[in-house]
Amino acid sequence: MAEIVLKNIIKRFGDLVAVNNLNLTIKDKEFLVLLGPSGCGKTTTLRIISGLETANEGEVILDGEIVTEKRASQRDIAFVFQLYALYPILTVHDNIAFPLRAQKYSKEKIEQEVNKVAEILKIKHILQKKPKELSGGDMQKVALGRAMVRRPKAFLLDEPIGTLDAKFREEMRMELKRLHVDIGATTVYVTHDQAEAMSMGDRIAVMNSGVLQQVGTPNEVYSKPANVFVANFIGSPGMNFIDCKPKRKKNGQIALKLLENDISIMIPKDVQQRIINNVKEDGTVILGARPEDIDFSMKKEEGYQEVKVYVYEGMGSYNIVDVSLGNQKIKIRTMPDVKPKIGNVGFIQFNMDRINIFDKKSGMAIP
Repeated sequence: MAEIVLKNIIKRFGDLVAVNNLNLTIKDKEFLVLLGPSGCGKTTTLRIISGLETANEGEVILDGEIVTEKRASQRDIAFVFQLYALYPILTVHDNIAFPLRAQKYSKEKIEQEVNKVAEILKIKHILQKKPKELSGGDMQKVALGRAMVRRPKAFLLDEPIGTLDAKFREEMRMELKRLHVDIGATTVYVTHDQAEAMSMGDRIAVMNSGVLQQVGTPNEVYSKPANVFVANFIGSPGMNFIDCKPKRKKNGQIALKLLENDISIMIPKDVQQRIINNVKEDGTVILGARPEDIDFSMKKEEGYQEVKVYVYEGMGSYNIVDVSLGNQKIKIRTMPDVKPKIGNVGFIQFNMDRINIFDKKSGMAIP
């Protein structure tokens, strides 16, 4: 397996910059997820790594070797597509064996390698079937098997389970992660589904409009997003954003005053210091809080802000309660036994150990 390094990668299609100055290192044996909305450049990045697209600028380094100008066939990388691309007239066995036959392996070696892959993927019972006889999940396993049998330096997977239904996607997420652990392959996985990214990735690289926004572990991109885009894109529901102005009180402490009313939110001293160091006196900031990082009560408690219940959504294992704090709508995640009625008065408190502060102008997190 191998480390993959992308240096200053730029890819243009006419006037469109699909990938803009991308620098990214994918560690040996790592499972890295490229995550972002449609059109953000993640599939183009994958194709540049594979050699199916050539970057206009920058370098692709595979296992210490610059491969920028090498064709896809010379890079020893396996690409698994969303739509399987199986040969319909061949059996599962022959689909998996196809790359080895193309490389003129002996019949005995082919049988050995196909059976080994089929054992790992638990598909030995379908080796003599043809693709039209298979479920979507089995077809995806066959496509993976055809990639695995070559023992490439890296696997590139482009939304490989995007066409499956929800139950199959859950099963395939588990299978793909187990497979990665078993064979220790360097894997780059493209998806727009944050649940896939959070559950599968060792690290996640979030992209938007061709620009890399943040690289980190699932916990890092969720708890400490680099900017407002990442904070909003990761999480369901996304992070709450409240526009505020820092306001110095008579005792010298700084509170955050909501822009549209006189409500003030007290913040800890370390957050106050971050704002003093990074925000101009007349600047505006965004207070970011995940729905689960806001406490909700139907009783008045010290330090809690009064709100009005706007919408209540029962989700089974938890509830989402939408409240109005002045003119600001806020989503809160509660236990399933919390069932307030629309129009009720409630009270909230932010978990100050978990809040994020962003600069309003740039959208970047305030360090």
